[in-house]
Amino acid sequence: MSAESPLYFRQLLAGRDFGRNNPVCGQMENFIYLVGDKATRECVVIDPAWAIDDLVNAAEADGMRIVGALGTHYHPDHIGGSMMGFNVEGFARLLSRHPCPLHVHRADAEFVRKVTGLSPTDLQLREGHDKIQVGSVEIEWLHTPGHTPGSSCFRVAGALVAGDTLFCQGCGRVDLPGGDKDEMMRTLTQRLSTLPDDTMMYPGHNYGGSKADFGWLRKNNPMMDPGFFARMR
Repeated sequence: MSAESPLYFRQLLAGRDFGRNNPVCGQMENFIYLVGDKATRECVVIDPAWAIDDLVNAAEADGMRIVGALGTHYHPDHIGGSMMGFNVEGFARLLSRHPCPLHVHRADAEFVRKVTGLSPTDLQLREGHDKIQVGSVEIEWLHTPGHTPGSSCFRVAGALVAGDTLFCQGCGRVDLPGGDKDEMMRTLTQRLSTLPDDTMMYPGHNYGGSKADFGWLRKNNPMMDPGFFARMR
């Protein structure tokens, strides 16, 4: 991501960069991403949750306009909804504050509607390998099930925004509704196996770090080792 690149890419940490007055938000350590084109001043927000006004204001402070939102998966700490007795702002609040298309994978759409209260017409349904254009910046949608049926990662300019599919240490849980250990194994050892070592991975939570390239992950994250899942059987 050179200085000459049109890519606008900003990683925001819950409790530090937004949602500072929400103690639960800080404990969850979510990462939210703003991705777009510096020339057109347009961006999308990936996994908008917790403090929507803060996120919109952050984009506007950079001179950017949010033109869409992408959800990596349906869990409330990523797109809003009720969680552990707390109401988390997300898609619904964004639609009210700053109306824009809300993109989710088709396999998670029913779950998204249930946790957010949105209607089918509020959502843009996506499939793996769909392309989303933001100015001159292209975002490729990768379907990476395991954490949820529709869990997704987004590939942009040599980087991968991974949601809860993969962290610097570990991967997303597979024991929640819709989780599937075998699908997670296939995602980590097959679906993502072709990504070059220099692809920088940006996770959905600050679990073990804010980013890491796949060369490092393959050597240091046990979840990338096919033998790890074999030993779990």
